[in-house]
Amino acid sequence: MRRLIHSFLALIGSLLICGAALAQDKVVYHIDNAEAQATKGLRNIRNHLDVAPETKIIVVTHADGVDFLMDGAKDKKNPSIDYASLVSALKARGVRFEVCEITLRNRNLKKDQFSMDAEFTPSGVVRIGQLQTREQFGYIKP
Repeated sequence: MRRLIHSFLALIGSLLICGAALAQDKVVYHIDNAEAQATKGLRNIRNHLDVAPETKIIVVTHADGVDFLMDGAKDKKNPSIDYASLVSALKARGVRFEVCEITLRNRNLKKDQFSMDAEFTPSGVVRIGQLQTREQFGYIKP
C-alpha cells in the first residue's frame, strides 16, 4: 500500500511539472496614446516574440491609442514608419490587436476606418481587466 501511495504521489508530481512546463506566457500590451507608445510598443512586441515566440500577446487600444490601427496611419515623428506593415507582420506571428468600441463612439469613428488586422472589443479597459484577472495575462504598458 505504501509503495502504491508513493508511486501515485510521484505520478502527480510529474504531471504538475509537465503542466508547468507546457504553460504558455500570456501578455496584454495596453496602448492609449499612439503617438507616444505605438512605435515603441510594436518594437517591444517584436523583440518579445523574438525571445519568447510562444507567448500569446493581445494588444488592447483605447482613447488616442487606436490611431495607429487606422488605415494609412504613420508614425508622426518618423513618417517612413508605416504601421500597417508592422501590425500585419505581428498579426502573422499570432498577435491580436483590439480596438475599444467606446472610443469609436466617443470619437465618431467607424470600424471600416481601421486596418483589417484590427478586432474590436466593447470596452478596452474592461478587456484589460478581464485578461489580467480571469485569464491571468501579464500587463505591459510601453
